[in-house]
Amino acid sequence: MAAASLRARAIGLLARREYARSELQQKLLAKGGDADEVRVLLDELIALGYLSDARYAQVAVAHKSKSFGRRHIAESLRAKGIARADIETALTEAGHDDDAALRALWQRRFGHAPVDAREEARQVRFLQARGFAVAAIVRLIRASRSDAAR
Repeated sequence: MAAASLRARAIGLLARREYARSELQQKLLAKGGDADEVRVLLDELIALGYLSDARYAQVAVAHKSKSFGRRHIAESLRAKGIARADIETALTEAGHDDDAALRALWQRRFGHAPVDAREEARQVRFLQARGFAVAAIVRLIRASRSDAAR
């Protein structure tokens, strides 16, 4: 693939949304780009400010913070090749609060205390899959039961 065509494709992708470096690299290589050309192009895009893993992390945290726990967000960003420092900075700047996100998601999704053990297990599995700690989930469910008993 010609360098100009590769560059145009990369800029076109970045015009639509933010990408992590590794994610954009995979897309360009899949379209037939040479590995060395892609590496040089990505370095150039970073130098120009078009591509930024830190910015990608900020956007991802803002998007996922209402429905996922800190652990899930961090793991998904690590899987995209984002540096740990960029992940921590994005989570801190966003002011992500796991307890508030957990309560809001539980309220949106379920809104009531589980009526039996099966329903409780279902709620716990759902929330745990979203990256919330089991201890926090159990505390929330207990609190919802005590609120319902009043």
